Amino acid sequence: MVTSLNEMLAADLPDDPPWRSDAFREYMSVTMPGERRVIWVAEDDTGKIVGQSNLLFFGEMAVLEVLVAPNARRTGVGTRLMAEAVQRAHREGFTSLGVEVIGGTPAVRFYEDAGFDCAYTETRSVLELANVDWLRLGEMAAGIGAGYRVEYHPGGPPEELYETYAAAKYVTRGQGEPADAFRPSSLNAERLKASLETLHMRGLKPYVVIGVHEGTGEVAGLTEVVVAAQHPDRADQYDTIVVPEHRGYGLSRALKARMLFELRSAEPSLKSVQTWNSFDADSILSVNTELGFKADREWREYESEVAPLARRLNVA
Repeated sequence: MVTSLNEMLAADLPDDPPWRSDAFREYMSVTMPGERRVIWVAEDDTGKIVGQSNLLFFGEMAVLEVLVAPNARRTGVGTRLMAEAVQRAHREGFTSLGVEVIGGTPAVRFYEDAGFDCAYTETRSVLELANVDWLRLGEMAAGIGAGYRVEYHPGGPPEELYETYAAAKYVTRGQGEPADAFRPSSLNAERLKASLETLHMRGLKPYVVIGVHEGTGEVAGLTEVVVAAQHPDRADQYDTIVVPEHRGYGLSRALKARMLFELRSAEPSLKSVQTWNSFDADSILSVNTELGFKADREWREYESEVAPLARRLNVA
């Protein structure tokens, strides 16, 4: 399945590192408490996988992914895979369906023709570690205002910081992202703990750098990076957050710079880091540019109501 996945992705993301089989079953099967994933595969006459789709159910939304091998596109395979998934979501009473789409690929037209509407657009940026100016990065890591300290926590924040860490994520919720983002969030301590446990079970190693306000001991800012066993040479930058009342002290720049130093030591085989930001996230885009990130791809999030989509696909 990993070989087929790489063939499908290579057509749209030719410069991305290939996936590995390490912990791949866990990556696909383990979900957060209260969530489920269902997977379908399409095979040709020889038994080779030429397409796959999956649905992640959480809350009132289901998130869809459809991948088709280049030589099987425009043959109806993708539509049949989508129809199976939509029928399942409709049968289980889900009202909304979301999907992430790589800009500039045939997937854009595929989903728009099916009736999905673009809800949100962001840019993926990639930092090649071989191009980092480490001396300049050191200056950035030290450039933080008085009254704050920076802490590095491989594996996730310590449990005593769960409450204030989750509070920092909650207070900035909805700023620069859609209110119903197509991914679960860790907006309270219980959910944060479950999220960290799930990451580890899926073969994803989290790294966290936190800015602590020394006067209160609360988390003033944070940045998160995850390195996956399935593609360990490219890390994913997750949230970078600074609580509003602590902005203007250089936290986001210092935290992200410190993270890169820690990753260089903790993950010596790591070659690059990728991150996603909305077009109007001016401050973090500026920081990313200073760090050396280069805009790479447009990334879109589409959504559709399930009932009309099911009718269009004749699976209602």
